[in-house]
Amino acid sequence: MNILSISITDAGRQHATHLPYAAEHGDLARTVRERWNDVDAFVLFCSVGIAVRVVGPLLDDKSTDPAVVVVDDAGAHVVALAGGHHGANDLAIDVATLLGAVAVVSTATDVTATPALDTLAGFVAVGNVAEITRRMLDGDPVRLGFSADLTHWPIPDSLAHLIDVPAGDGAEIIVSDRKSARAVDVVLHPPTLVVGIGSSTDAAENAASELLDAALDEHDLARESIALVATIDRRATHPVVTSLGLPIRSFTSTDLAAVEVPNPSDVVAAEVGTPSVAEAAALLAAGPGGQLVVTKRKGATATVAIARRAAPEGSLQVVGLGPGDAKHRTPEAVTAIRHADVVIGYEYYVDQCTDLCRASQEIVRSPIGAEIDRCIEAVERAAKGQRVALVCSGDPGIFAMATLVLDVAARYGHPPIHIVPGVTASLAAASILGAPLAHDHALVSLSDLLTPWAVIEQRLHALAAGDLAVAFYNPRSRRRITQLEAARDILLTARGATTPVGIVVNATREGERVIATTLGEMDTAEVDMFSIVVVGSSTTEWSNGRMVTPRGYDSALA
Repeated sequence: MNILSISITDAGRQHATHLPYAAEHGDLARTVRERWNDVDAFVLFCSVGIAVRVVGPLLDDKSTDPAVVVVDDAGAHVVALAGGHHGANDLAIDVATLLGAVAVVSTATDVTATPALDTLAGFVAVGNVAEITRRMLDGDPVRLGFSADLTHWPIPDSLAHLIDVPAGDGAEIIVSDRKSARAVDVVLHPPTLVVGIGSSTDAAENAASELLDAALDEHDLARESIALVATIDRRATHPVVTSLGLPIRSFTSTDLAAVEVPNPSDVVAAEVGTPSVAEAAALLAAGPGGQLVVTKRKGATATVAIARRAAPEGSLQVVGLGPGDAKHRTPEAVTAIRHADVVIGYEYYVDQCTDLCRASQEIVRSPIGAEIDRCIEAVERAAKGQRVALVCSGDPGIFAMATLVLDVAARYGHPPIHIVPGVTASLAAASILGAPLAHDHALVSLSDLLTPWAVIEQRLHALAAGDLAVAFYNPRSRRRITQLEAARDILLTARGATTPVGIVVNATREGERVIATTLGEMDTAEVDMFSIVVVGSSTTEWSNGRMVTPRGYDSALA
């Protein structure tokens, strides 16, 4: 989001410096008016009364208006003023987290854990959403039904209690990908449809869109239910595809050629190496059980086909939360957690992100040591159609869950998996110490639970000979008390006892502590599993209280 904070007092301006957003100070009313149409959200440091008077005349449509959040002059409360379901509620929580304040969210569906139909994950709501939402909040009868085609389409747990409820005076929500379903009170259009497109190189930008419009009308299909467009890789960036404004998935000719279709073409096969593009791409992207609902429609320079998914496409995001403090979480990590159906993780790591979780989400906490079980559950749920966030500390690819997830995924048909990077512990510790990893360095885990100690020893000898700075993960626990001492002794065979060592306990978290020492004087008893131990190379030195490994610029600065 493009977010602008605006302050009018010195206290507000100081609070704004703690937020990662563009900031302006001065004439709040003028700035809001001038920037209303070119930002996604405002954080206003002022009273709610001032904000209401400034923003009120500018409000037009909640789907297009920028979100507005108000912070009091003491930085104690953060109020989601306007656009709650379009970013303000989440932004209020983010700002409150960064300022150590209390978020004030008044959106009825959020505070009562009632599903918000207009922002229900995975669905597009059409109809009298406000009235049906009011009925749900008041406990009046509302019934959820399905069109014949989607009888088995799964729905969020938050709506399950509405199935088979008597309709009462007729209020009804229906899950459908049909245009004609709009006759009921609210239609939830799920992402059931996949559009396959083939085209010649010289196809006009609108060549496929015209065919698609005609196909949707003829077969009574709702555009809101189109999940994505699929094509051959050589057309993925062609305007005939990109102009549709839909997510794009592309496949190689070899992948497409393996799909059986009702209308293969020898001409297409000779041209691009597969007898079908539109039908094959639609079926392949629709996934297991997908069926063509519109067979190939052919124009002068393009072809279009539409397939229906048998079930939602799940996904798994392996999310790095960073070293612990919310300010070190990436925006991508925040988004992944907020948009998940289920959040899974070691209970300590889940607790680090509960401020991002919603009442409608399923939270699965597991004990330490249950890594394999966590990964299997996360992949299984993704394969069954859920959007899963598997959270871990630091970065998922650094002594964490990414490798295990990718190994497990092979057993479940490789559901879509995305690794969300995070700030790893060594980088957090290095930033606190100064710049000890500024030159070549290594990361080593001293835990021998999964790696034999003989292998770790071999690597330590190589590091000693290579004169690399090194950060030790898992350096010491209550049961593993000799490994760090052994590592120190190996490094002492190749570098001096005065080599700088920095120990950071609880990096960026409450209770953070830094111990500056040397390789010869390091007291391993001060180290625990919440510590990162950074050992310098032969060129590392303590300089003005900071641990620095020169990069080579010192000669240029001489």
